[in-house]
Amino acid sequence: MKPIETLSLVQAEPASTLTAKAQKDRASLRRSCQDFEAIFIQYMFKSMRQSIPDGGLFEKDTAHEIYLDMLDAEVAKEISRQQSPGLAEQMYRQMEKLLPPSSEK
Repeated sequence: MKPIETLSLVQAEPASTLTAKAQKDRASLRRSCQDFEAIFIQYMFKSMRQSIPDGGLFEKDTAHEIYLDMLDAEVAKEISRQQSPGLAEQMYRQMEKLLPPSSEK
């Protein structure tokens, strides 16, 4: 008869695989938090642009709006990656607690 400790319905993965998976999960979570922060910053830029009154030398058409949206998205992405206001880091710290522990921490 086998001892109870060795009986298992689920095969355990090797520790190295769990560590690699945990690292991949953490990297994915960090990237997702930065992407969310970039979207948040983009909407903040969009709201700031809407507060500026219309007018100026050139007429604003659909192409101009699309260009500004794309510009805002890229600038927001760079701000999130290089000069983060801290939202992504706070989200990461909060959600990292929900991930399974890794042995390399």
